[in-house]
Amino acid sequence: MMVNRRNSIVKSITNLTNQLHENLNYNYPSYKKFFSDVNSKTALAFYEKYPSPKHLKGVTDEELAEFLRKPSHNSCSTRKAREILELVESDGDTTREYQEFRDFIIQSTVRDIAFKSEEIKKVEVEMKKLLKLLDLKLETIPGIDTVTAIALVAHIGDIKRFRNADKLAKFSGIAPVNFSSAGKGKDKKSKQGNRELYGVFYFLAVQQIQVSKKGTPRNPVFLEYYKRKVSEGKTKIQALVCVMRRLNNIIYGMMKNKTEYILPDMEVKQIA
Repeated sequence: MMVNRRNSIVKSITNLTNQLHENLNYNYPSYKKFFSDVNSKTALAFYEKYPSPKHLKGVTDEELAEFLRKPSHNSCSTRKAREILELVESDGDTTREYQEFRDFIIQSTVRDIAFKSEEIKKVEVEMKKLLKLLDLKLETIPGIDTVTAIALVAHIGDIKRFRNADKLAKFSGIAPVNFSSAGKGKDKKSKQGNRELYGVFYFLAVQQIQVSKKGTPRNPVFLEYYKRKVSEGKTKIQALVCVMRRLNNIIYGMMKNKTEYILPDMEVKQIA
């Protein structure tokens, strides 16, 4: 229920952001150089106060910098403000017919994005409350945040309806289907199961084998497990599915027993 609500808000923000890009492109042709993220608090504050260049007439570098310091938490310098004003000047006159109403649309869109962004935060607070109420500690797994944890809970439901981890794997579509011919068996990917839950497990598996720019693995145990499966002759996709299946087993146990995830000792490599 809350997952659907959050997804709905995210989809709405995406649509609003696309509208904002379209309108800003006319008023500020160089707007993409102003801020790295058009949905950041600093950018939204700027576009609500200055929806078009005419609102910047007479505004000095220092005045603009002073205004932007609050939403940017003092990270916006006078130099940055000067760069924005110079870009606006280089774009020339972008005033069009009914500019006042075009400006209003931008301001309204910005307010809508800001409101919905706050709503997402509120939904995530409630998600945390629900996890605590259910006494689930899925967030102790590296790479699982509140949203991912709630998505798992929403798609899995009552863990007691699955007799064992194999049943959960079959439900999620992770368990392979065996096709036998002339006494020879071959595993193939199941096309059945909950595709959304499969997607959550896939995303989580990718998270487990990620390595930071500094070379630090997010989960060294799973990365080692993944590499071992590849060295055994599995393709990267097959090895990733092995990680998904292992995660399935761990999450099943955590949800059933209300336990935390404890990163195994790397010296003990019994994770197959």
